Amino acid sequence: MRVVFMGTPEFAVPTLEELINAGHSVVGVFTQPDKAVGRKQIITPPPVKVCATKHNIPVFQPNTLKTAEAEELIKGLNPEVVVVVAYGKILPTNILSIARYGSINGHASLLPRHRGASPIQWAIVCGDKKTGVTTQLMGEGIDTGDILLSEETDIKEDETAGELHDRLSVITASLMLRTLEGVEAGSITPEKQDDELSNYAPIINKEMGFLRFDKTAEEICNLIRGFNPWPAAYFMLDLKRIKVFSAEVGKETDKAPATVVSSDGELIIACAEGTTIKLMEIQPEGSKRMSAADYLKGHTIRVGTIINGDNVG
Repeated sequence: MRVVFMGTPEFAVPTLEELINAGHSVVGVFTQPDKAVGRKQIITPPPVKVCATKHNIPVFQPNTLKTAEAEELIKGLNPEVVVVVAYGKILPTNILSIARYGSINGHASLLPRHRGASPIQWAIVCGDKKTGVTTQLMGEGIDTGDILLSEETDIKEDETAGELHDRLSVITASLMLRTLEGVEAGSITPEKQDDELSNYAPIINKEMGFLRFDKTAEEICNLIRGFNPWPAAYFMLDLKRIKVFSAEVGKETDKAPATVVSSDGELIIACAEGTTIKLMEIQPEGSKRMSAADYLKGHTIRVGTIINGDNVG
């Protein structure tokens, strides 16, 4: 099939690669503009652009698709289908219907659950035991289009958002190939989503990672895993931010939430409902990642200390 591909981050690269390897004719790739990255603000192309350039595929980086020029550009490429994976821009209605088979999106959740920009992270934060990938015909709403195919996978007990991201990117690629085969053969019947079962996975920002210990240890562990590697969960101690990358549920306690229960070789903090959390890997502000045990070798945190007591996130 003649394909116009739209995607930006690393998550979308496996799908583009699989389309090429399967023999589809990718006639153009749309991706977001190059951006300044890192402390030195070096202008860097998005991963999808790097992949497309390697395969000598024309790359287009418009600031918006809401122009007559963008519409004419896509029409000129004469695609049979527009494939979208983590593009990061809303496609206007006039773009959605250009291709014969429409615009098909690969979304990293089991729709209608976790519509929106950050489904991988929120699936973990919400404590979901399963997630997956859905291909859908794109409509005017955000991830509200008719479902074509879906594939389910278990979320592993200690899996982080980064690890789940990598697994789902591969699943997305294979599911998209099956979807295009089915759409072309006419063997897939689109199914409408049940809006009553939907919820929204909003864009994540750094402050969402602030750890409030008035939640249970399990809920806090889920947030830590869901925000690993970015933006990373954190708490405040002596007016400094300490990021947390891994933790586990500890024993029961009668101490009030946010109270340090143990700091002798291990850092254990009381949480809601009599639960405790044992911090495993942390990163103090201005330092490298380390075990909580190593941190305690050079820092004293007294039992009874109230975490975040004099701080705001």
